[in-house]
Order: sequence, then structure tokens, then C-alpha cells
Amino acid sequence: MIRVPEIRLIDENGDNHGVVTPAHAIAMAEEVGLDLVEISPNAVPPVCKIMDVGKFKYESQKKAAEARKKQKVIEIKEVKFRPNIDTHDYDVKMKNVGRFLEDGDKVKVTLRFRGREMAHMELGRALLERIAGDIESVAKVESMPKVEGRQMIMVVAPRA
Repeated sequence: MIRVPEIRLIDENGDNHGVVTPAHAIAMAEEVGLDLVEISPNAVPPVCKIMDVGKFKYESQKKAAEARKKQKVIEIKEVKFRPNIDTHDYDVKMKNVGRFLEDGDKVKVTLRFRGREMAHMELGRALLERIAGDIESVAKVESMPKVEGRQMIMVVAPRA
């Protein structure tokens, strides 16, 4: 598959054999019982290495799987509040918010208004500011409270 007149050859031990013909390189690879693989085709001359292709593919798949395993996927957890929430209910929900932030997830704090509560949006904004103040040490407000229909939404993210 290598169609250039000369290549730079690296053997299975990593030793550089200099510039050789592809036929000579293939003969060396067959002599050792391995494959000739083109590592960097854009170099002048192209660099080829003698290696076991199956083993190389297997190890690269293992490395990719290990990298995916160590990756942290940030989820957005949602906690819903009401404007006239009682203190105990507030404490329970704040405990959940704190737990989500400790796990490294973002938290979407939703404040839902019903009926006549829509006339007192300032109470909801005050509640969201209280929430932001309570979690200030462990989280930062990513998006300030904004009104979407009958809801007021704020997103907080854990501090690095």
C-alpha cells in the first residue's frame, strides 16, 4: 500500500534505520514477523514503523476507553421552589442543592409562581437571592434569575 520511492524506517525496537526503499522495509518486517505501518504520511520522506498492527489497535482502543472512563459528565439537576416556602422545606431543598454541587453537577433552581403570586415577583427574586447567598461559598451563580412565563430560573455551578 506504500507507493513512494523511499521511506524513513523505524524498527520494532524504536531504532532509526534511515531512508530505505519500501521493498527493503517490507522484507525486514516479514523477517521479524510484523507489519510495516505508515506513521506519518505527510513527512518527507514518509515515516514507517515495523510493528504489530493488531496489538497497536488493541492498545489504542484501551487508551481511548480509559480516557472515557475518567471523564466527568456534568449533569444539570433541578430543584423546584415556591415563593412562600416554609423554613424546613427550604432547608431540605438547600441540603439537596448542596449535595448536587458537591457531586460536581450544576443546579437549576426553578421558582414557580401560581395564580396571584405572579403579582409579587419581588418575593421570588428575594428568595433566589437568599439561595445565592446561602450557597455562595460552594457555588457561583452562572445565570442570574430570569423570568420565563410563570417561572423564575437561576443556574448555579460548583466552584472549582
